[in-house]
Amino acid sequence: MSRPEPRPRSAYRAWRTIPTRWADNDAYGHVNNVVHYAWFDTAVNAWLVEAGLLDIEHGDPIGLVVETRCAYFAALAFPQQVEVGIAVERLGSSSVTYRLGVFAEGEGNAAAEGEFTHVYVDRASRKPKALPDAWLANLEALL
Repeated sequence: MSRPEPRPRSAYRAWRTIPTRWADNDAYGHVNNVVHYAWFDTAVNAWLVEAGLLDIEHGDPIGLVVETRCAYFAALAFPQQVEVGIAVERLGSSSVTYRLGVFAEGEGNAAAEGEFTHVYVDRASRKPKALPDAWLANLEALL
C-alpha cells in the first residue's frame, strides 16, 4: 500500500486555529492520535455554529458522527498552535463527509488529514433528515 501525500492548504476552504494543551502530549512527547479527532469535532461544529446552522441546544437537524479516519504525516507537540482546514468531500441529502487537515501554524502541508462523516437526523426520532436549503448552500461553499 502506498502512503498518500499530505494536501496543501489550498485544499481547504475554512479554518479554525486551536492551541495545543499540555495534556495533549503523550509519553512519546507528541500530540496523541486521539486528540486529532477532538480537533476535527471542534473545527466542524464551530464552523457550523458560526455559519448559523447549528443550534446545539434546540436545533434540528443534529449531526451524528458515523465514521472517522485520520492519516498522520508529521508530529505536533505542546506548545504549538494548530490550524485545522475544513472542506466538504461529499455532500449527500442527509449526510456530509468533511475533509480536515491539521497544520502546524504557518506550515504548507498537513501534519495530519482526516475525514469526518455526519449523518443529519431529526433531533427527536434520530431518523435521517434531509438537510435544509440553508445548510446545503453553506456546505456547497466548502466543496
